[in-house]
Amino acid sequence: MPPFKLRPITDSKNFSLDASSVAGFFGGEEAITAMATVHLYRGRRWLGWYNSPGSYTIAKDFGRISKSRLWGGLFPGPNHDPVVAFKLDVKTGPKYVASRSGTVMQQTGHFAYLLTQGMDDLTLVPLPATRITTNSRIFVVAVPEITYENLPLQTMSRHHAFIASFPILVSFSTCIFSALSADWYCFAMILLGIISSGVTCFIISSGALGIETVKKPAEGSPPGDGILLTQNGVIILKGKEKDVNAITKGKFSLQLKGAPEYTVVGLCSLLLEVQFLLQLLLIPQGSLFGQIMFLTSVVASWAYNSFLASLDKEKLQWKLFCDTI
Repeated sequence: MPPFKLRPITDSKNFSLDASSVAGFFGGEEAITAMATVHLYRGRRWLGWYNSPGSYTIAKDFGRISKSRLWGGLFPGPNHDPVVAFKLDVKTGPKYVASRSGTVMQQTGHFAYLLTQGMDDLTLVPLPATRITTNSRIFVVAVPEITYENLPLQTMSRHHAFIASFPILVSFSTCIFSALSADWYCFAMILLGIISSGVTCFIISSGALGIETVKKPAEGSPPGDGILLTQNGVIILKGKEKDVNAITKGKFSLQLKGAPEYTVVGLCSLLLEVQFLLQLLLIPQGSLFGQIMFLTSVVASWAYNSFLASLDKEKLQWKLFCDTI
């Protein structure tokens, strides 16, 4: 038997990592979940300049926000409202009974859900018991006067900003290393990934986040005092009708650019699809070193997207809700 001889991978002209298919599908769900935080942090729009993976998955999901025959053909499926696409209005609250007007709502809005979830973190004060029975929790919420101005978005901490710089530095570094090694295919594809991700993040996060509710109730309406019936207690709401409406009927509103068809969102999704197709064709033409650089930028970006996806979006919404209402 002839001796078995191993050749170094770097000497193999036929070896390919096939990183292009990985970039299009790998990490798509994490990237979509990470993109849902862009409206909850001030300044987040400037931190999307990295070669994010999952371009095909992102394009298919956000492309359904656009509403026209052209975008419906490119991105088939039911259209998503922006607040639903970014998980800002996907929950329903408990039953509400108004003590003055007698209004009964079998289910309330997203803000009522956030209120019930936020009550779980409060310190309870036990009352003297006269007999042994099932414990029930009673909360009293005095709803203040609500001014519907710009929402006080939370500023990203230095810790988060430092972590956000990691995929940006890795993406630009691998792009430069690819250029220095004269691998223009991988250089162009990393640069295209940086541009498409940064432009998409900037455009999508430029939307105006607000509150949608019944701001002007009927004249002569009684105070909006009432109770929310939760599974293990009640929440007593006290305040004016228009202010209580913000909790029982309110939800986040998101006005993106290009409404109502959201053409600019469709263009961003089309850019992401073009990126996926070009990476599928050109990355295999690059050298092994260039493919490793491309894959390194994708993995670093995936790690950052996974970090953003691990953040509790409901807690961020709860803090924004408390600061506003």
